[in-house]
Amino acid sequence: MKTEVLPAFLPDHSINEAAIRKAASLLQGGELVAIPTETVYGLAANALDEAAVAKIFAAKGRPQDNPLIVHIAEFEDLEPLVTEIPEAAKRLAKAFWPGPLTMILPRSPRVPAGVSAGLSTVAIRMPIHPAAAALIRAAGIPLAAPSANLSGSPSPTNAAYVLADMDGRIPLILDGGPSKVGVESTVVTLVGSVPRVLRPGGITVEQLRSVLGEVEVDDAVLHKLKDGAVAASPGMKYKHYAPRADITILKGTLERFCDYVAGKDATILCFQGEESHFAHAVTYGKAHDGASQAARLFDALRELDEQGAKTVYARCPELDGMGLAVYNRLIRAAGFHLVDLDDTEN
Repeated sequence: MKTEVLPAFLPDHSINEAAIRKAASLLQGGELVAIPTETVYGLAANALDEAAVAKIFAAKGRPQDNPLIVHIAEFEDLEPLVTEIPEAAKRLAKAFWPGPLTMILPRSPRVPAGVSAGLSTVAIRMPIHPAAAALIRAAGIPLAAPSANLSGSPSPTNAAYVLADMDGRIPLILDGGPSKVGVESTVVTLVGSVPRVLRPGGITVEQLRSVLGEVEVDDAVLHKLKDGAVAASPGMKYKHYAPRADITILKGTLERFCDYVAGKDATILCFQGEESHFAHAVTYGKAHDGASQAARLFDALRELDEQGAKTVYARCPELDGMGLAVYNRLIRAAGFHLVDLDDTEN
């Protein structure tokens, strides 16, 4: 199979209707299409076609017990996919849809079990990227779409990275330019007495609490999911987002970081402006700026592979705002290897 790459926009920045029509036709025919979103690129299939959804898992090499997210274009598209729309969902949709927020709700029989890895729930979001919205409307179907990368590798934030992973595996990539957010959507489950964040992302915990009041953060956001536990959301269970290098996160001041890595044969993953301290460094955003870190993280992880890095020591982001989403991805890329430099025992 030859993978074609088509621009999602014309030179005047308007939607490339011909490319959208071709992509919609492929999706309606049960094929896969890589699509741009504001978070990362997604690998889309007709969410109501179990055979098409199975192709996503095959193309990515994705474990079957890792649920997918369904993408819609209008709030009215939500009702057939769920058995209940609680008031909290309506409030969140009003505040953050379209945008990088996924809500987990009770799954209707119309959604194949394979989409949700056999769970009784379904994860749904409404992307704000104009090409993604145009494609969903043109296809007339909800789209199941995890990140368009080989399972376990860093999520792709541009069409070139999608092609590197998916060339020959899918018929078409829609090139909509670089993703703006840079990490996947926030996932919040509304099944239960208190809304709970299962994966942080472009909508922060603080923003959710400003709308809903009480919002819990699942223990698996910061820690490895317990053995045998069921993954209720994408990005919870497996080592994710990982380059080939071995990564260790070092938590502490820049001074202590420099002392720890001195004399070590390693590549450093640091913040902009810090690279002059190290012989080999890749930067991922600015210190104290979670949004800039998120926008650069996955590109930086891929750059480590391009440089042939074997051992990497990474500066630790702050665990609030968008920094929580960055830490969530980085700790999984590192296989949960973290050294606390402020711990006197280290």
